[in-house]
Amino acid sequence: MNAATDQGTSLPARESVSAQSAAAAPGRVPTAASGFAEHTDYAASSGRETESASQRRRNRFDAREWAGAFGDLGTLIPFVVGYIAVAGMDPFGVLLAFGAALVFTGFFYRAPMPVQPMKAIGAIATAQGTAVALTTATIAAAGLITGLLWLALGMSGLAQRLARLVTRPVTAGVILGLGLLLSWQALNFIATNWLLGAVAAAVTMVLLRVLPLAAMPTLLLSGVVAASWMDPTLVGALSQIEPGLHAPVFALADISWNEFAVAALALALPQVPLTLGNGLIAVTSEHNRLFPGHPQTQRTISLTTGAMNIGSSLIGGVPMCHGAGGLAGHVRFGARTGGAPVILGGLLLGLALFFSDSVATLFRLFPTPILGVILLAAGIELIRGAGLPQSARGARLTMLATAALCLWHVGLAFLVGLALQFVFRLPRPEQ
Repeated sequence: MNAATDQGTSLPARESVSAQSAAAAPGRVPTAASGFAEHTDYAASSGRETESASQRRRNRFDAREWAGAFGDLGTLIPFVVGYIAVAGMDPFGVLLAFGAALVFTGFFYRAPMPVQPMKAIGAIATAQGTAVALTTATIAAAGLITGLLWLALGMSGLAQRLARLVTRPVTAGVILGLGLLLSWQALNFIATNWLLGAVAAAVTMVLLRVLPLAAMPTLLLSGVVAASWMDPTLVGALSQIEPGLHAPVFALADISWNEFAVAALALALPQVPLTLGNGLIAVTSEHNRLFPGHPQTQRTISLTTGAMNIGSSLIGGVPMCHGAGGLAGHVRFGARTGGAPVILGGLLLGLALFFSDSVATLFRLFPTPILGVILLAAGIELIRGAGLPQSARGARLTMLATAALCLWHVGLAFLVGLALQFVFRLPRPEQ
């Protein structure tokens, strides 16, 4: 079992890194020392893998992957509930799309690559949906437009070229800012019941250090017990659940050109800088930091983002992306392969096909403070992994300014970071 290493080491400046180059880079812990063996406990490793481990990479479905599979529920459940309750989306289509995308992603990447709701579109659709008269078809169309955009950017290679314009301080600032943002959101969730949230957070953080595989099961079980205790009607509601088989429907059958225009301007356009910063550049950087022997490119991330959004839009799903926070959550609770997203995706497919009518009742098993603890763990993981940029003039100012603005709007923070990098003429990553 490898010795513990510093999570605060810098991310690879280049998109593709090997174990040898990581070892040679100044100020970076060698990968051979910071990787994990196939069965190394998280508490004794940084979550990184050796190149030899990557060469033997295959999906696993052991206790570690089952624990890590639920590491992104803190983002998934609130948005899914919002889409169903506020925007009026069909739970069957939403769950089916997420389940299929997660299974595809797990088998394609063979890493705990997450699938998350697109945050800007989700916020507009769930917080302002009734005010701007968004229909379910409009939301599905936003997924189609977004999917076509990122598919085109990936196939043309433009996504890769755009990513190469972004310097290390901007990427690190987005990752640090996302960590702070998730932690802030987590505290808001925990504040809905401070006693439950504080106890759950303390127990979880201790378990993640001494017995990491027990952290997620203990957290989820405590949530179920607490939910049943706080809501006496829950057990009765659960006992009345009956399975019912559903079939997919074509979600864009009756969409109008006006709905397409609203989808493009009100939903898809505000999402672009957020997806570029978090769903493309930050998640690629974080993935390659954690799995340097199995690197991915921004082009590949762009292509899978496009493909899963096109598929989602056709069956009534919502716009989705990969994200650095979700990756951190999966890894923090133990996931090391694509088995974790496949497990979560399989469970969501089962819910969609047989229990989509009861999803609101089933989600009541996860109290908001418990979801907050999951978010907090992911946020801390991102903060630890952000690292510090090189000591070039203005590098740290760019990083900190980008991170601070992320607490307000991640997409805007990314654009401001780009502007600062040109003001300070920061060196770009090697081509």
